[in-house]
Amino acid sequence: MSRNLALRILVAALFIPAILWIGYAGGWWLYAMLLVFLTVGLGEYLIREGYRLDRPVFWLTEATAVAVYSVVALPRLGVEGLGEFVIYRWHVAAAELLAAFFLVSGMLFTLGRRPPAELFTRHCRLCWGLAYLSITWPIVFLVGSGVAGQHGGDSLLFLFGLLWVGDTAAMAVGKGLGRHKLSPAVSPNKTVEGFIGGIAGAAAIGVVMYFWKFEGLGLGHALAAAVGASVCGQLGDLVESMWKRSVGVKDSSAIIPGHGGVLDRFDSLLFAAPFLLLYFTLIR
Repeated sequence: MSRNLALRILVAALFIPAILWIGYAGGWWLYAMLLVFLTVGLGEYLIREGYRLDRPVFWLTEATAVAVYSVVALPRLGVEGLGEFVIYRWHVAAAELLAAFFLVSGMLFTLGRRPPAELFTRHCRLCWGLAYLSITWPIVFLVGSGVAGQHGGDSLLFLFGLLWVGDTAAMAVGKGLGRHKLSPAVSPNKTVEGFIGGIAGAAAIGVVMYFWKFEGLGLGHALAAAVGASVCGQLGDLVESMWKRSVGVKDSSAIIPGHGGVLDRFDSLLFAAPFLLLYFTLIR
């Protein structure tokens, strides 16, 4: 066993139980954990995009992301004083924060000294990164808070299980049977066969979770949720790969020993969670 593989296994053995425990604990524990993932992941994105920690735009972007996340999460933690508009119209409040950032940052970028084309591109990429992370992490919190009568911890276990098992199945099938490239320009090693293997692994978790936690959901819905989340998660992984290739890096950072960065570990989750939230809401 290589040293890097041993390190990956050790880190996973330590962090996976902690993440699942916090998922079931919910409440402020879940809020704090996801807030850390959001701020660190956004920091990775900003640093890779060339924004230094001593620049105001770095902290303006982080503050906006925290504000968007908080207006979604805090009312569900019983925090008072946020007003009915935020509590019952959180999606509007979040959209207005993002719109305010877009307008303010756009005006600030016009004062830059770089060529207009570069300023415009940098502003677009900055807004994309903020929207990507400040929209998806609050959705993960909503899933972990419980939706459609499902326990939040069970829903997160479902998500993590189908993504982790699906990822392992995709790698095994891709290495053993992979012949057709899925996205050669973005991720040359991923294959159509591996993609299908990932879906099969996720479907297996759907069956297990149906008999273990989701009997009231129905086997058909458990399978559909698992397959849909797997498809979105695997394609979401390619979205992050597309961004990393655009800035010429392999990993978003090296903050997690043997695993890369926060964005590297949770890219699939950030695209699978919105699907699961929407699906569970529609069938409720």
